[in-house]
Amino acid sequence: MEFKTEVNQLLNLMIHSLYSNKEIFLRELVSNASDAIDKLNYLYLSDDAYKNLNFTPAINIYVNKDAKTLIIEDNGIGMDKEDLHNNLGTIASSGTKKFLENISEDAKKNSDLIGQFGVGFYSAFMVASKIEVYTKKALSNEAFLWTSDASGYEINSTTKESFGTKIVLHLKDEEFANAYTIENLVSKYSNHISYPIFLEKEVSTKEDDKEVKEIKLEQINKAKALWRENKASLKEQDYFKFYESISYDSKEPLTYVHTNSEGSLNYSSLFFIPASAPFDLYRVDYEKQCKLYVKRVLISEKEELLPSYLRFVKGIIDVEDLPLNVSREILQENTILKKIKEVSTKKILSQISKLKENDKEKFKEFSNLFGAVIKEALFEHNTNKDEILSLCLFNNTKSDEALSIDELISDDNKIYYLLGENLSLLKNSPLLEKYKDKTVIFLSDKVDEIVMPNVTKYKEYDLINIKETQSGIKSDLSEEESKLKDKIKESLKDEVKDVNYAELGSSLSALSFDKNDQEYQMAKMMAQFGGQKFNAKPILEINPNHETYLALKDKFDDEKIFNDFCLIAYGLAALSQGLSFDKVSEFNKAILRMIK
Repeated sequence: MEFKTEVNQLLNLMIHSLYSNKEIFLRELVSNASDAIDKLNYLYLSDDAYKNLNFTPAINIYVNKDAKTLIIEDNGIGMDKEDLHNNLGTIASSGTKKFLENISEDAKKNSDLIGQFGVGFYSAFMVASKIEVYTKKALSNEAFLWTSDASGYEINSTTKESFGTKIVLHLKDEEFANAYTIENLVSKYSNHISYPIFLEKEVSTKEDDKEVKEIKLEQINKAKALWRENKASLKEQDYFKFYESISYDSKEPLTYVHTNSEGSLNYSSLFFIPASAPFDLYRVDYEKQCKLYVKRVLISEKEELLPSYLRFVKGIIDVEDLPLNVSREILQENTILKKIKEVSTKKILSQISKLKENDKEKFKEFSNLFGAVIKEALFEHNTNKDEILSLCLFNNTKSDEALSIDELISDDNKIYYLLGENLSLLKNSPLLEKYKDKTVIFLSDKVDEIVMPNVTKYKEYDLINIKETQSGIKSDLSEEESKLKDKIKESLKDEVKDVNYAELGSSLSALSFDKNDQEYQMAKMMAQFGGQKFNAKPILEINPNHETYLALKDKFDDEKIFNDFCLIAYGLAALSQGLSFDKVSEFNKAILRMIK
């Protein structure tokens, strides 16, 4: 049978482009074996149909140097014919597509991606010219043999005594036909797999003072649930190695939180904040990063164990006081799990706060990666908004560096900010001319427009959107200025709600909004909830001291000059502030006429 087109692309990539980091194939196959045992272990403990199985979880590895074969065998759930087609013939297509989309020229990065996208089995073709998969599903009497040389595959019936899967790699060379090499790779990548991994190797023993060598299976990994171990017995490197084994990320995490709780809540948890953002961080169908265990048995990888704004956190929650056969519906309503989620969220936020206090460089890295995601919490009603804001860094007028909100409180005990989609435009906004003696925060993340209307205070300080204030407005107008203002408003009646004179420094004009205007409130609400784009009319502010205004003021009796000036003043403000402006062609013509 032929592989699907995308699988052929993937295999070609594995064999040729990723060859420099081929040792990761063993990490992938051992991880797959562990997953298969997880599935059967859960059924064995929760489903009566499986309770009579002779089941002692283990992964066995056999090396034959002469035959140049490497065998990885597990006694997990096993596969039937349909599973083989689905899992090894087509690769659930989404994983393949996403992997191919994210591939780069960085071999190390690509080897990490292999595990993240669930295409790890195919990495074995980096070292094997032919692969045989013998498998028998638990409770089934049928066994099957899947065979491939990477050009296509065959599935045939076979015989196999026990359930589980045996993968036979016919190696291209002798590099991995060596027990010592295999043992080192297991120690490097898979030491914290929670099931024993046995390697067939030559072992020396003494009998009657004589050294006797024999071939036997010997356990080569710790096989401990690290999250259940006493924190005092673990070193930082233990956490880093474990993180790599569960995340397929070769970068050390920015920080981690390990909890062993006894009392009203009996559980263990271990969370990591990665130094790389997940590929699907901003996708609606993002992959859950935390696994739920009950008494060391994997129950679910799909539950929302943390708030969505912490979806980048990878880790494990292992609960004592839940039944193994708990349903998904019960999990969602379970008070114990809800409380653990609440406590875990607080601990993670507290750890991020410690990172901010103790390691400014790492905290900047965190902010660059996940600052926008953390801000999503501001949209939720039950979050501590002050705590969330304190964990964010903001671009601002005070410094070239992003600073914390506590460093950005102005002298009048207010916090001023400016919203927009383009940071460069925000930094050059004409509205800033009115706030030269204040510190202004720039908010340019996509999420800001959604969440910031929900935030009016930080601690005792008011948050002020300078686009919604009428600061610096000239109120004592002469009769001539009043008439001219009304005339400008009439000329731009389809574009603006009102016109004001204001001190704008070197800028000719600016646009602001009336925060009490119902149309403006509707536009903000539409933006918050992803509705149809709705533009409210702004207020045009004209700088009466600007050289252009002063030069043209005496020529405003000429309707063409006057109307061109109005359009230019409005257009310059709209474009410089990144606002919607659909009269670009007319604007350009007005500029050219004015130059003449």
